[in-house]
Amino acid sequence: MSKVWQLALSLELSIPFRVGVRRSVHVPPPPGEKFMVAPTSFLCLTFRTIRPAANVLSRYSRAIMPSTHNADKPWDTPDIDKWKQEPFTPADNAGGTFSEESSFSVLFPKYREVYLRESWPLITRSLEKHGVACTLDLVSGTMTVRTTRKTFDPAAILSARDCIKLLSRSVPAPQAIKLLEDDNCAADVIKIRNLVRNKERFVKRRQRILGPGGSTLKALELLTGCYVLVQGNTVAAMGPYKGLKEVRRVVEDCMANIHPIYHVKELMIKRELAKDPELVNESWDRFLPHFKKRNLSKRRLPQNVTDKSKKTYTPFPPSQEKSKVDLQIESGEYFLGKQAKERAQKEQREQAQREKQAEKKRARESEFIAPKEDGEVKSKKKKRKTSGGDDGEGVEDKKKKKRRKSED
Repeated sequence: MSKVWQLALSLELSIPFRVGVRRSVHVPPPPGEKFMVAPTSFLCLTFRTIRPAANVLSRYSRAIMPSTHNADKPWDTPDIDKWKQEPFTPADNAGGTFSEESSFSVLFPKYREVYLRESWPLITRSLEKHGVACTLDLVSGTMTVRTTRKTFDPAAILSARDCIKLLSRSVPAPQAIKLLEDDNCAADVIKIRNLVRNKERFVKRRQRILGPGGSTLKALELLTGCYVLVQGNTVAAMGPYKGLKEVRRVVEDCMANIHPIYHVKELMIKRELAKDPELVNESWDRFLPHFKKRNLSKRRLPQNVTDKSKKTYTPFPPSQEKSKVDLQIESGEYFLGKQAKERAQKEQREQAQREKQAEKKRARESEFIAPKEDGEVKSKKKKRKTSGGDDGEGVEDKKKKKRRKSED
């Protein structure tokens, strides 16, 4: 037995030894145990036991945590929510007024000026309940919130800052004021313009967040429990922290060309799995859908289908295809000079131009041809058996006169 161990036993000291990682437990050393001494400083000696840490903990569980602590407490009832955040009241502020004034300013666009001017009395009354003052400057286009001597909640100024941020991004005032009432409600403004370079592509992907008739946005709001508003180059969202994290992931992936309908489907599956008490503490990877990325940059050509119909058997191989030179020799182009070739090519181009011009001319002239109307009925003229002469007598009368003359 080492001198250090004998000294500890003679003084009946509690020797500290390390169990696990970054955790020291003070227990009396068991007799007959072998320890390796590892001095770390002048004041403390750290011992590492050869026996596994789990066995030591199980052996000395009574010394570490007495059984009296395992008894049920009066507050261990299901009707008490230990994680509930109680509202912060003026009585909770034991320090009194703040020593320094905190203020935040936010710019707003020109088109929001009329709405903010109309709804500013409502915003002022809501902020006064929390002891926060607000100012609307129409000249510089800014909204400012600051603490006063009546401010009792240190977090009220942060909620007021998020509130005016939402107001500047076209969120209605009654909706933005809800941020001040609920401590579990937060705000997030997602900037999406710099995520896509092309303007047309940006507009197309931003429209995907809304979906046809706003259906995708409505589904996202129901699944995350957040209020989402797409305005200009930003997406404003307010709601619980967990929902805001999902909204940001969906929006950023949408701008990275991942359709939001995939995330909506995944969130719906997670929502149903959370209702099952047996699957609450298990991994959900086997239930979630895994979508493969398809590269549609090039049009997929149909597969060439060979003609499998039976043909007559010929023992002779097919004749060799004629090359370009052979075709030129047959047409006589091969023996032409350079100038003659250029002349022939020029004549071909001119002939093609003439044909194209004639076709365009016919197309222009066709616009001036009156179309046939369905209501018109062609009048058919009946042939008259008798046609009047110069003296107004008919053919039959002339024949009768000739007969009379012949009889006379």
